[in-house]
Amino acid sequence: MTQDTLGRIVATEPGDGHIRVASLLGTQTLTLRELYRRSGRVARWLTGQGVRPGDRIGILAANSLEWVLLDLAALRLKAETAGFEPGKFAPTGDLIRRYGIRLLFTDRPAEAPGAVPIGEVTEVSQRADLDGVPLRPVTWGPKDVTTVKFTSGSTGEPKGLGATAGSIDSSLRAVQQIFEHGPGDDLFVFLPLSLLQQRYWIYSALLHGHDVTVSTYEAAFAALRRVRPTVVMGVPAFYETAKRQIEARMRRAGDGQTVGQAARAVFGDRIRYLWTGSAPAASSMLRFFTEAGLPIYEGYGLNETCIVTKNHPKAHRDGSVGQVLPGKEVLIGEDGVVSVRSEHPVNDHYAYCRPGDSERVFGPDGTVRTGDLGYLDEDGFLFIRGRADDVIVLDNGKKVIVRPIEEDMKADPAIAECVLFCPGQTELVAVVSPAAEPADEKAIAARLALTNAVRAADERIGRAIVADPPFSIDNGLLTSQYKPKRGRILDVYHDAVHDPEEGIHAV
Repeated sequence: MTQDTLGRIVATEPGDGHIRVASLLGTQTLTLRELYRRSGRVARWLTGQGVRPGDRIGILAANSLEWVLLDLAALRLKAETAGFEPGKFAPTGDLIRRYGIRLLFTDRPAEAPGAVPIGEVTEVSQRADLDGVPLRPVTWGPKDVTTVKFTSGSTGEPKGLGATAGSIDSSLRAVQQIFEHGPGDDLFVFLPLSLLQQRYWIYSALLHGHDVTVSTYEAAFAALRRVRPTVVMGVPAFYETAKRQIEARMRRAGDGQTVGQAARAVFGDRIRYLWTGSAPAASSMLRFFTEAGLPIYEGYGLNETCIVTKNHPKAHRDGSVGQVLPGKEVLIGEDGVVSVRSEHPVNDHYAYCRPGDSERVFGPDGTVRTGDLGYLDEDGFLFIRGRADDVIVLDNGKKVIVRPIEEDMKADPAIAECVLFCPGQTELVAVVSPAAEPADEKAIAARLALTNAVRAADERIGRAIVADPPFSIDNGLLTSQYKPKRGRILDVYHDAVHDPEEGIHAV
């Protein structure tokens, strides 16, 4: 039984600590004890609506207190949740039927039978008349599925994956062992709660008595200044944006402000460390924050594996994504592809996918083939070189790993993202997303020349196409975790990539 985590969460009233939920309108604060009491009321109300152990509720909404209450209520009933990302899914009858949803809570207009406005949860959570009936005790076993999570997906329909209680327990214990979160900490999360890992930090608060702040991405920077967290959980694109804000503050202040002072003006004055993962982080960005006095630690994991490796204060190495966590084993194949074996796997198959998808990723024993190229050094630090799918083979047989070249381009402040293609297998063409509008084409041309200057002939970029508008989630060129969608980008810029006259040409 997973009594160390989910068992304690569902059965034990938490100790000290608070949850703050931030929006552009302000910040709402509850004690963790009040959060627990309210989640119990929601659980009793769900029971009255016919929700039973093993049933599934869906949540299609932006981050909110109601999201958190529904998730905790489901845990206390041993019901599954399915977190749907707004913008990627619509609250329709087809969605409810496809995923076997008993009730779908949403902040979007919906008329489908079974769709419930998520705002109703606020009133339910405050109903004292729901306090009287005790909840039936539940037990989460290691292989019990708590939630269905969906891959961010660069192409096609997202794959659904049932996450087991044992995998959550294992990850939370491993992270707590190295970071020792506790009273005095406030963990700040802003990515969608439909991404299971974001909910880990709420579970951690309930277990270890620290504060947690939940925000939306839109409100994140305003909320940071208000709540002054000690830990921020963010993807590299968020920190790149923060880096530009800090640099802009310094330019406005002239010589009157150090980088550390400017960084604290953005993040507050209590930062213990910054956490990043989900996508490759530029070494220049990591170095910037560490030198500013805000140490930042990169890690590695997938939906299919949970957290696998992590740099942390007691063990970190530049260029790596950290050492392997307890309960995980990293295997490097003859082709250099990373596979991961877990003591408590997330699962051994997808719950929703196309035929053959599960077999391509999961081995018979649950080992996950990540598709990433990497190696382990002599001290067990994992280094990721790129995606196996992103190796370009030129017409002369030369294999080019694109990630290091793309990272060289992204090191320039004028460039937010860079994706390489190879039309006709003869020359590399970059599609560059500018960091600001209008694009600084002079700076992009200079970075193109600088990148090419240190590369062998086959690894030099012939042209750079400047994306207009820049890549974003809204225009479908970035995933919800701010990773470029290579296939979609090529679709949009196909003609320019294949036209030898287009773009900024290398000199």
